[in-house]
Amino acid sequence: MTDAELKHLIKMLNQISANLARGDSEEQDAARVADHMRRFWAASMRAKIADYAALDEDALVDLSKRAIAVLLSPEVQ
Repeated sequence: MTDAELKHLIKMLNQISANLARGDSEEQDAARVADHMRRFWAASMRAKIADYAALDEDALVDLSKRAIAVLLSPEVQ
């Protein structure tokens, strides 16, 4: 995946986070975003954004970071 594709994933995840944040608890909002990623993103896309988050998550909004953590948590898998 190129840098441009990674930037697109970051932008897309941040937009999804903004659109799915409903002002519920942070945990509920993060679970909603993680569920969206699990249902609609290819495994390769999820892996790429998780790798990015593990190394340098500066471009991700807080809800996106939380959603990735939920996505990677053992209880979810």
